[in-house]
Amino acid sequence: MPSFFKNDMTMNRISSLFGIQYPIIQGGMVWCSGWRLASAVSNAGGLGLIGSGSMYPDILREHIRKCRAATDRPFGVNIPLMYPQIEEIMNIIVEEGIKIVFTSAGNPKTWTGWLKERDITVAHVVSSSKFAMKCEEAGVDAVVAEGFEAGGHNGREETTTLCLIPAVREATTLPLIAAGGIGTGEAIFATMALGAEGVQIGTRFALTDESSASDIFKEYCLRLNEGDTKLLLKKLAPTRLVTNSFRDKVEVAEARGASAEELRELLGRGRAKKGIFKGDLEEGELEIGQVAALFRRRQSVDEVMKELLEGYRRASDKVSSFLL
Repeated sequence: MPSFFKNDMTMNRISSLFGIQYPIIQGGMVWCSGWRLASAVSNAGGLGLIGSGSMYPDILREHIRKCRAATDRPFGVNIPLMYPQIEEIMNIIVEEGIKIVFTSAGNPKTWTGWLKERDITVAHVVSSSKFAMKCEEAGVDAVVAEGFEAGGHNGREETTTLCLIPAVREATTLPLIAAGGIGTGEAIFATMALGAEGVQIGTRFALTDESSASDIFKEYCLRLNEGDTKLLLKKLAPTRLVTNSFRDKVEVAEARGASAEELRELLGRGRAKKGIFKGDLEEGELEIGQVAALFRRRQSVDEVMKELLEGYRRASDKVSSFLL
């Protein structure tokens, strides 16, 4: 029987690469992924990631130290490569002894070699098989293939996870992590059947008790229905936004053919912080994935992890019974 039909998902390349119990990675999301969330996921057997994209360098250093005090298990840092103070961030990674880095939003060749020279394991997020091959050329240790169901910034290809994972699996031999629209154990099983060896989950963890997002934002997202998120701002960086007054303004601007500069002016500064961290449901930039519509109650990380594992095993048992 193929390995993904087994009840145990602990023995694979992703678990071995990161030294974790389960191949479940928590996305390093802006304004959500602080030390509390990262340490809770790591303590539960997954891999927690601190999201540096919404942190000044000194704040990142503080979160790394607090995370290390809260867990003795592996954790990492997600770094958007377009971060304006990228060199300072990378130096902090080395100074603080971080051994796992997930990079995104940029060319993996820029920093992968530098990180690997310092004995740091590198994974990079892509939205197409073309960029997955570039990751392999750049020497990354693993690739995260993220479908456009995901929240926040997204790929221009608009390829769904169900289509993206087998395409990337065929294009590269790298350990493969699936992302985008994954919030249940059954979804984990499905992506592994398609060739993934692990998953990165953002939205489900963004709405947990340990997430640093505003409680107002969490409760709003837990009331969303199908179709309440939409991929917009494609002239800047495609971003999945929740319905609100700000999104209405974006849609009106895009409908009349607003330029990238006009959209940048409308977006302004600090819009995501206003929405996700401060809880401004009208004028904030509210980013969450499509899968939010499946969930209706707040949970702890431990509760979520337990449900993910139980769902995976249910799916495995169901498929196994078909083959008997």
